[in-house]
Amino acid sequence: MIQLRKANDRGHANHGWLDSWHTFSFADYHDPEHVSFSALRVINEDRVTPGEGFPTHPHRDMEIITYVLEGALEHQDSLGTGSVIRPGEVQRMSAGTGIRHSEFNHSQSEPVHFLQIWILPNRQGVQPGYEQKRIDLNEVIGKLRLVASPDGRDGSLTIHQDARVYAARLNGSEVAHTLAPGRRAWLQVARGAVKLNETTLHAGDGAAIENESVLRLTADGSAEVLLFDLP
Repeated sequence: MIQLRKANDRGHANHGWLDSWHTFSFADYHDPEHVSFSALRVINEDRVTPGEGFPTHPHRDMEIITYVLEGALEHQDSLGTGSVIRPGEVQRMSAGTGIRHSEFNHSQSEPVHFLQIWILPNRQGVQPGYEQKRIDLNEVIGKLRLVASPDGRDGSLTIHQDARVYAARLNGSEVAHTLAPGRRAWLQVARGAVKLNETTLHAGDGAAIENESVLRLTADGSAEVLLFDLP
């Protein structure tokens, strides 16, 4: 079963400096039918104007993944980490027992466009941690490239949950993913349009997937997606 979550049906908040679309309930947006899906708690599509951002604030007991689509995002946290995240890079922050961080547009002239993803951890009270990795673009063109997993295999980020996150860029190509019995999945389209089995999705659309054994993704034009294989 594939249940479509259209882009314009998401929650929306425009604060001037921040334009944010919420796939699941977040902040002042609450939808009892879209609070989470399996361990996937948040997918926010954010656009931040030049030089603006999120001041220092706390988190606990959450696996937070940042995936930049355009521009550059500057990160600072209470672990002493300072970095800039650009397209082709992916970041993981384990909030665990508590962490404080800020995220700002690194540019004074160009906006930044990114996805912020929260995954519920499989246990609480882990030691806070940070990880950032560069993904070879050749490994995501026409392929599902693992970018986060519970064991960090294949050069992926390590998360405290039995979930796997894949990224792919498609252009006239097809990729397939097999779901093990009892597993669920979520597909999020970051750019372009794709067909998931017989369902068409456009940029900003998502899909909850249950009781499907094989997922086939095709795109006639240029598209970028994230696929979450979930417990």
